[in-house]
Amino acid sequence: MTHATYPDLNGASVFITGGGSGIGAFLTEGFLRQGAKVAFVQRSDASGFVAEMAAATGNTPLFLQCDITDVARLKACIDEASDAHGPVTVLINNAANDKRHTTEEVTEEFWDWSQAINLKSYFFACQAVIDGMRAAGGGSIINTTSISYMMGNTGYPAYTTANSGINGMTRSLAREFGPDGIRVNALAPGWVLTDKQLEMWTTPEALEAHMNKMCLKRHLKPEDIVGPMLFLASSASGAMTGQAMAVDGGVVVTG
Repeated sequence: MTHATYPDLNGASVFITGGGSGIGAFLTEGFLRQGAKVAFVQRSDASGFVAEMAAATGNTPLFLQCDITDVARLKACIDEASDAHGPVTVLINNAANDKRHTTEEVTEEFWDWSQAINLKSYFFACQAVIDGMRAAGGGSIINTTSISYMMGNTGYPAYTTANSGINGMTRSLAREFGPDGIRVNALAPGWVLTDKQLEMWTTPEALEAHMNKMCLKRHLKPEDIVGPMLFLASSASGAMTGQAMAVDGGVVVTG
């Protein structure tokens, strides 16, 4: 898939959580192809992916191993990325975990784990980049949420709760830091058929039911999220902040 070129992303310091697998891997590649200086965190080893990206794009990302539920380590990684590439001016909070669960089986430990990954890490990553963005004269934060909470989906209530929280946080931070030239938006993908989704959650029946809700009669691929993310990171969306943009093939409507 060919994406538009955004000259202001060339040389930009970009930080992506979960940037070595799933949708995040495609985001890392997309920003590398724009000429951005990309740092990403991933819990699992991503050395092979780094080599693959360097060969494919001629631009080598900085991989920092990190469990994003470890806030101190996450902040240290953002500092390390800033030392290597200059203050982070594009933050992509992408990492998430949509493990299926019922309300009855949720324990306090599971709840805290889910919120730590899907909401708490987002807040503290935002907090960690503010000073650098302010010093740089501005920046763009994109928080990845999901249409699942808009649909009122069952099967993962802790996850949909975090998704909704991401939108409230996005709006509040957009208003708080707008005077500093810092934009904060949310991007809500629909059901993107990553390898994990195909392996763990998809069935022919589920795919057909979801397709029936879509305006565009094709399932989403990770590549479909890259273009909208580049747009929100770039000055092309310079007047947009505090917004939630759904990229779902037309399942939900906003406005």
